[in-house]
Amino acid sequence: MSNQQLLAPILDFLACETPKAWIDEAVKKENLPVVLIDHLICELKAAQSAMFLIRKYAVDKASGDALLAWLKPFETLVYKREGDWRTLPDKNRLTKAVIPKSDSPYGQELIDKMVLLIKEELHHFYQVLEIMDEYGIEYQSITPCRYAKGMLRHVKTYEPDALVDKLIIGAYIEARSCERFASLAPHVDKRLGDFYVSLLRSEARHYQDYLTLAAQVAGQDISERVKHFAEVEAMLITTADSDFKFHSGIPLVN
Repeated sequence: MSNQQLLAPILDFLACETPKAWIDEAVKKENLPVVLIDHLICELKAAQSAMFLIRKYAVDKASGDALLAWLKPFETLVYKREGDWRTLPDKNRLTKAVIPKSDSPYGQELIDKMVLLIKEELHHFYQVLEIMDEYGIEYQSITPCRYAKGMLRHVKTYEPDALVDKLIIGAYIEARSCERFASLAPHVDKRLGDFYVSLLRSEARHYQDYLTLAAQVAGQDISERVKHFAEVEAMLITTADSDFKFHSGIPLVN
């Protein structure tokens, strides 16, 4: 399947494409560190979000503890600056089977899809670290942008609607990430462009997995909630944003 074929359903799902002003800012040489560092953090956040959903809604405590142990070396590297990033591929695995809670209505499919997503996001986390090393970019702490919080504030407060909304938001974050990889790829050097294209090809199904789970959990038509979050997401992407990051809106340039 070609890149355009992969991208077509993503563009249909999103309510807008990335504004040219964001691309122009993102490809400036001086902004490469923040683009890569924020991308790195986004990969970790994606894994953490998927893990939160499994632990909150689907598994027993022992399985939840095994999931936390899986993520710990990656979090320790970012939050405590401890460990050697080159050892992370050997740590990207679960040490035990993840068992659904007996009373969980969501079950094995939520676990299976999210565990696979976590494994892939942590692999991409390592790949971003490789790129940063090649480009001589050191990790430094940066503040999160408004994007995820801007959508999460619309999550309903009661279940299962809250879970449905979180899954829909997950779909939009994944879809936007793929769209931005595709938007950036033609405007950067070959090494980085090839990397972004590889991410588009490997992550293109993630948003669909989230949507499938959302529909299954809801047990009814979710098109109105999907439309609502499409509008929220597009607003965050197409309005002025003073904080330039990987998922930020139109940059305010002095």
